[in-house]
Amino acid sequence: MFKKVLIANRGEIAMRVIRACRSLGIRTVAVHSTADEGALHVRFADEAVCIGPPEATQSYLNIPAIIAAAEVTGADAVHPGYGFLSERSDFAEICGQCRLKFIGPTPAAMRAWGDKVAARAQAVRFGLPLLPGSGVLESPAHARSEAIRVGFPVILKAAGGGGGRGMRVVRDEGEVENAFLLATAEAAKSFGNPDVYLERFVERPRHIEFQVLADTHGGVWTLGERECSLQRRHQKVIEEAPSVAMTEEKRAEIGERIRVAIRETGYHTLGTLEFLMDERGELYFMEMNTRVQVEHPVTESVTGVDLVEQQLVSASGAAVSLPDTRPWRFRGHAIECRINAEDPKSFAPWPGLITEYHPPGGGGVRVDSGVFGGWRVPSCYDSLIAKVISFGSTRQEAIAKMRVALDEFIIGGIRTNIPLHQALLQHPDVLSGSMSTRTIEELVQAGF
Repeated sequence: MFKKVLIANRGEIAMRVIRACRSLGIRTVAVHSTADEGALHVRFADEAVCIGPPEATQSYLNIPAIIAAAEVTGADAVHPGYGFLSERSDFAEICGQCRLKFIGPTPAAMRAWGDKVAARAQAVRFGLPLLPGSGVLESPAHARSEAIRVGFPVILKAAGGGGGRGMRVVRDEGEVENAFLLATAEAAKSFGNPDVYLERFVERPRHIEFQVLADTHGGVWTLGERECSLQRRHQKVIEEAPSVAMTEEKRAEIGERIRVAIRETGYHTLGTLEFLMDERGELYFMEMNTRVQVEHPVTESVTGVDLVEQQLVSASGAAVSLPDTRPWRFRGHAIECRINAEDPKSFAPWPGLITEYHPPGGGGVRVDSGVFGGWRVPSCYDSLIAKVISFGSTRQEAIAKMRVALDEFIIGGIRTNIPLHQALLQHPDVLSGSMSTRTIEELVQAGF
């Protein structure tokens, strides 16, 4: 097992990794920008190193500074969390060259699954269902011809990243050129890779993702699915597990195909395969995230598996010890609400001083957070400040507990999106489980 892990991230995920390391007896190193000097992850890590000014490009994306911090503190591994450098194969390679274990898949596996065009090829190889689509688009003319072949509407997507960046929906031939130019420019700015591809656009899909865990001893576990349909501009807002739209038969079928694909490609540690579900209930593979997901706590709640601990175990070269159940048997239902520092109606970021902070509690309620009363939320990073997770024996019980938790959550001095969560948990489509990725958009259009 590792002796000391440097956490190349911030906020709630840095705190989450610190807790997992402590439970395994691993010392931790926090890196931080000057804006995060008093942050929780800096306080709770065993050591801390300032790596630059507030701008992420000069701190949390500054690879030389992170490597130097690891060498100075004697860390033997680096945990990238999510976002920032977590899916950069070049960062993983540099860690290896500097005798640091990158806690994630190998660079080759990251390229095979993390690049969306390459991942589509893997899906074809292992029989995962795909929407009709293209390879990398070389020009507006190429994009136009591929869009005509696939059939409108289509969606352009960045090959090297996600989170809604580099995405454009195209409904007719006249929109293709401008959409291609905008998508490639945004992809280059966000991911350093301008490549985009396209696929058929589903108007009212559900977003379903499958959690996988693998070790270097041939063990592969598919830990069921998460429902992530409640999102705005491709950013998830509420997630739950399991999905009410999945059948036991479909879960077993897709889970086994995923398990074979992961084993045959030599992938290890955590990963998430994301699917669209169309109006007929058919699943189509979209992409794979080669890291821990923001929404991993809902899977932890319904499986009893500490995913971050097992990620560390797998990365260390040890064997993961979990039962081989196919498909995974869930225990109850879990829901996660992402609490962001933003105006609940305009969705504009709302940084500032948190004057009061009282998280909810009680049985079946968990809060993962990186903030506290007296902390000033900086304007230069993601607006996520906390995640509230509720667990119950049924979906109805989990929703009821979440409603109580949201009512109890006090965050003073800034605006948050808690009112949006409260409205969603009263929405008839959410209560019935018939939501889609357009539910929040329709709620806003209706006058929320």
